Amino acid sequence: MAGDLDMARAALIARQGTGARYQAATAPARALELARLGTAYFARRLNGLEDGALGQASARAGWSRARVVASVALQAREIAQLLEAASGQRPEDWAETDLAALELAETLPPRALRHLFAHAAVHLEVVWRDLPADAWAETVQLSTGAVGIAQTPKLRAEVLWLGALDLANGARLRDLPKDLQAQGLPEH
Repeated sequence: MAGDLDMARAALIARQGTGARYQAATAPARALELARLGTAYFARRLNGLEDGALGQASARAGWSRARVVASVALQAREIAQLLEAASGQRPEDWAETDLAALELAETLPPRALRHLFAHAAVHLEVVWRDLPADAWAETVQLSTGAVGIAQTPKLRAEVLWLGALDLANGARLRDLPKDLQAQGLPEH
C-alpha cells in the first residue's frame, strides 16, 4: 500500500512539473491536517465575530478576544520564523512573539488583526510545505521551550482549537477532531 502511494505521488509530481512545490514525505501528515482543520475552524469563528466584539472578554480569564487572536497569530509567526532560520532560509535574529509584541498586536484595528491572523497562517503553511525532508527531524527553541520541528503542527493545532474555544462565540469541545478530544488539550 505504501509503495502504491509513493508511486502515485511520484507520478503526480512528474505530471505537474518542476514549478510545483510539495510537502516532504517525512512531514507529519496527520498533525498537519489537524493544524489545517484548526486554521479553518478558527477562521470561521473569527469571521463570525463583529469588529466590536473583538474587544470583549474571551473565555480565557483576563484576555480579550483580540488578545486571543493576536496570540494565535503570533504563535504562527514565531514557528514560521524559527523554522525558516533552522532551515537556513533566514537569519535567526528576531523575537516578535514576546509579551510586548502580543500587547501591541492586541491593539490593532479589527481589520489589521484579522489580516495578521490570515497572513501568519499562510506564511506558516508555506514554510511547512517548503521544509526539506531532513529538517523535520531537527529541533527549534520556541518561546515555550525546545520542540522537535515535527511536533510544531500538533502544537499549532492545539493552539488553534483552544483559541477557537476561547473566542467564546459558539465553538464547542465536541467540534474538536477525535484525535484532540482523545488526547485532551493542554491547560492554559
